[in-house]
Amino acid sequence: MSNVLRFNLQLPGLDPADLSARYRAALDMAALVDQSGFDVITIDEHHGAEDGWMPSPMLLAGMVAARTERIAIHLQALLLPLHDPLRAAEDLIALDLASRGRIKVTLGLGYRPSEYLAHGKDWGRRGQLMDQCVKDLLAAWRGEPIDRDGAQVFVTPRPLRPDPPFLIGGSAMASARRAARFGLPFGPPAHIPELENEYREQCAKYGVTPVVDAPPPVVSLLFVAEDPDRAWHEIGSYLLHEATLYGSWQTDDIQSSVHSHSYTAEDLRAEGIYQILSPDQIKQLAKERGNDVSFVLHPLCGGMPLDAAWECMNLFVDKVLRAG
Repeated sequence: MSNVLRFNLQLPGLDPADLSARYRAALDMAALVDQSGFDVITIDEHHGAEDGWMPSPMLLAGMVAARTERIAIHLQALLLPLHDPLRAAEDLIALDLASRGRIKVTLGLGYRPSEYLAHGKDWGRRGQLMDQCVKDLLAAWRGEPIDRDGAQVFVTPRPLRPDPPFLIGGSAMASARRAARFGLPFGPPAHIPELENEYREQCAKYGVTPVVDAPPPVVSLLFVAEDPDRAWHEIGSYLLHEATLYGSWQTDDIQSSVHSHSYTAEDLRAEGIYQILSPDQIKQLAKERGNDVSFVLHPLCGGMPLDAAWECMNLFVDKVLRAG
């Protein structure tokens, strides 16, 4: 059984005081799960979202690293072409050093033209931008020179971990091929056998050992409540907010294990991507599935009220993890 805590820090309305409290709560939650048997904290990245969906994953990862000691921190995903690769390398190396090698980064291309426009990047050249950014990022991590306008530059300092902690994400064939070409693990956003097969074939072509870090066939974003029926009535709208906003960004060629097609809380519950379960239901599920179950706890989903979010956290820690 693996336990994941997810943060994207949405808040419809974007009230600064409420959002500040939400950021502080996320850091307190990170400290709690660090001592409670969780395996990883994941942090998203999007830009210009109407509800403030996390735009600064490396900064938040640094704050999480400062509040924790042992838990892994996964940027899932860092939209690399939107960043200067040398500055991203500097920030990620600083994170690696400060966290004692606990960071992991899925490098994503992104799929929203508005984000490229906002950052002055050419959407039509996104594949070329991604290739150049990955090349420079890897060179920086390995202490190799990088060409900038005919001059060679270096990134300092050196990271603690010599092996780059990067995966290539994406649900397109080009992403699978890019991962193999750069000799990196492949992290598709869903269980997509044809992509994994393409990646393995390309790895054989380049003489690379394939490493696939795919989610399980079924992924559920979890909220915990003593009375799930009542909770769906009271807080289902927050889960639905995230589901419908994220779904509105998806095009037909994008695949994701957490892409909902629901428009009501009732449909969302039946769909099963978002689940509200009692502690007893969670323990029973863990017993039935054993090591194959992964719980992705999402307590701040969709601007969830902080009292409900903390109730979710405490129920999972006290009545699932500590109860044995």
